Amino acid sequence: MATSKALAYLESRKNLTGSAGGLLGLVLTFTGVAGPYWPVVVAGLYGAGALIAPPERPPLPDFPTPSAQLDALRDDFEQLGAYLAEVDLPPAAAGRLAKLRDLLAALLDPGWAAELLAQDPEGVHVLSRAVRQDIPEAVDSFVRTRWWTRMTPGQESPERHLERQLAVLTEEAEQLAAGLRETEARRQETHTRYLEERGN
Repeated sequence: MATSKALAYLESRKNLTGSAGGLLGLVLTFTGVAGPYWPVVVAGLYGAGALIAPPERPPLPDFPTPSAQLDALRDDFEQLGAYLAEVDLPPAAAGRLAKLRDLLAALLDPGWAAELLAQDPEGVHVLSRAVRQDIPEAVDSFVRTRWWTRMTPGQESPERHLERQLAVLTEEAEQLAAGLRETEARRQETHTRYLEERGN
């Protein structure tokens, strides 16, 4: 521990700047300017250099990259699929959920979409929120509320709420997919223009 601190100090800005000041003091000593007080001059210039050196910057936090986040999200999507397989949903909601799951699976599938998503942290956040929060919460709310509405008829059915929630989530995922398609189309157009201009 002490050795690593000593090595860190040797590489620090304070030590390097102080050492430059100390070298200046030695130059002054060899040219005869410092005279008999050369140890005080060398030490003083080292200390002055160490004091005026800029402070060390702390290292940046090592957050996971969007690619690593996508890998973790794929695992969570599999867990979500296992959870949804155990839930009994009405046919209309089950159909909407199947469409949404297919869309999310296509977005998370390794390939060009995943490569584009890895460059779009906002898109990764949208998928993460859908998989880890929105879908489980919508289905769980349906499961918990369905029993109570049988006892209090006349309210909007939980099935209808679930269908509306899944429709909104599907629309959000479709917008994300459309954005990725548009990005890929723009990239292709840019490459075409580059090749055409290069030929001229």
